[in-house]
Amino acid sequence: MDDLAAPPAVDAETALADVPAGHKDELRLWLRLLACTTLIEGCIRRRLREQFDTTLPRFDMLAQLERAPPEGLTLGELSRRMMVSNGNITGLAARLEAEGLVERRAMQGDRRAQMLRLTLRGRREFRRQSAVHEAWVAELFQDLSAADRAALFRLLGRAKASVRAALDREEAP
Repeated sequence: MDDLAAPPAVDAETALADVPAGHKDELRLWLRLLACTTLIEGCIRRRLREQFDTTLPRFDMLAQLERAPPEGLTLGELSRRMMVSNGNITGLAARLEAEGLVERRAMQGDRRAQMLRLTLRGRREFRRQSAVHEAWVAELFQDLSAADRAALFRLLGRAKASVRAALDREEAP
């Protein structure tokens, strides 16, 4: 019966691990980052759904609003911070508002613009979820030493700066 079991899924980064030397290290690095991100995000999404009956975008919006100034954020600011379209933000905000987790207010000086901020209930719910979320993330990285985590954090910061510099060069006239 074991002979009929499906082989384990292989991600693109693992598939390239033994590719001849002609492959660029940069491609393999990008695929490894993508594989790590996909694994972590999938785990967090599943756990949020199972434990809190919520989604990662909902959690992310609550997190952005938790870090916002007391007056809140506009939909456009949320869209930029979360790197999603205004349309995605509008629907998500409406659902969270209907549940009493966020409130909308007209922006001072521009009644057409809406500010979103957490309600007291939203703040309590986010704190409850974020404490558990933090423990999940710690669990996922528990096999790395503190020195390894610090080195990885530093190197990823340098990688981020490199990507931003490349994008800036692309946008320069």
